[in-house]
Amino acid sequence: MKWSGWSLHLGRVAGIDLYMHATFPLLFVWVGFLYWVQTGTLGGVLFGLAFIAVLFFCVVLHEYGHALTARRYGIGTRYITLLPIGGLAALERMPKDPRQEIIVALMGPAVNIAIAFGLFVLLSLTGNWAPMDPEAPLMMPANFLQSVLFANIFLAVFNMIPAFPMDGGRVLRAALTFRMGRDSATTLAARIGQTLAIGFGILGLFGNPFLILIAVFIWIGAASEAGATLLETQLRNKPVARAMITDFHTLAPNAPLSHAVDVTLAGKQTDFPVLDGNRVVGVAHQTSILRGLRDYGLDGQVADIMTEAVTADRRDDLATLLEALQQDPESRLVCIMDRGALVGVIDMENISEYLRIQSALHER
Repeated sequence: MKWSGWSLHLGRVAGIDLYMHATFPLLFVWVGFLYWVQTGTLGGVLFGLAFIAVLFFCVVLHEYGHALTARRYGIGTRYITLLPIGGLAALERMPKDPRQEIIVALMGPAVNIAIAFGLFVLLSLTGNWAPMDPEAPLMMPANFLQSVLFANIFLAVFNMIPAFPMDGGRVLRAALTFRMGRDSATTLAARIGQTLAIGFGILGLFGNPFLILIAVFIWIGAASEAGATLLETQLRNKPVARAMITDFHTLAPNAPLSHAVDVTLAGKQTDFPVLDGNRVVGVAHQTSILRGLRDYGLDGQVADIMTEAVTADRRDDLATLLEALQQDPESRLVCIMDRGALVGVIDMENISEYLRIQSALHER
């Protein structure tokens, strides 16, 4: 296990990296404190900690329900992160087909329902049901499995709240897409989500403060989804050639790393196409150059540190290119080709600059 930013890498399951955010252990501290206050016993605290551990195992299964279903439609998942407020499966993208989006969104809650049903059958066969105690802390009936059963039902219902980034919000957007198109559906679904966020926030002020945290989570998620869709709309049907950089430097594969350093210091460019004659053979990223300086020194060659080049045609759609960049964080620089020749380069910063210019022109 190793740290990556604020997250601890727990392992890799089904080809998907699983992380735990640094704030996640605070949940166990909070739950342990609550159970201690409400039970006053070590047994109650241990029950609460075990319950929350099993609950988050169910959350992981929920997220894998999304991820493995998306994989069936050719959509990968970069990672799954455990947060104090739940899990997050970072899909490369959501399906554009609303039917597929509904299925991917529903498979998470479906996993929770399947777990609850399995526990219901087990408890029924063993006759191990326990009466509910209204004085019990949180969700703590006498039977541990019964507690997990109720928690999974709650997770399924909670995630079907019709607001981004909840699963219900994605189902709502997909359903609306059939009638009004994806862009309008996203806008309406985001507004509904933010309206619900305001409601949760008001209820939180007069009741459970945890609702305020949920309100913030929903508000940010709705705004993020609406912003991503607006961005895609602005770039759709715009050729890559409109935003590409045409004044750029290249490196040769046999050039020493000292030359890469000189070119970097002489200007603002940090990532370079690598050309063997007129043929693109790779890309030298800033991180690779720095790593090469550490491993090979100034006399190392660009060929030792270059990575495979990502290319696109100058007539390709900017929205499609942006999606490709977002799916592969390693593709920081894309080489733009025209009939086999390198005519430009583009990166995320360049796309952002293009959008700022277009926004300024529209404000005139």
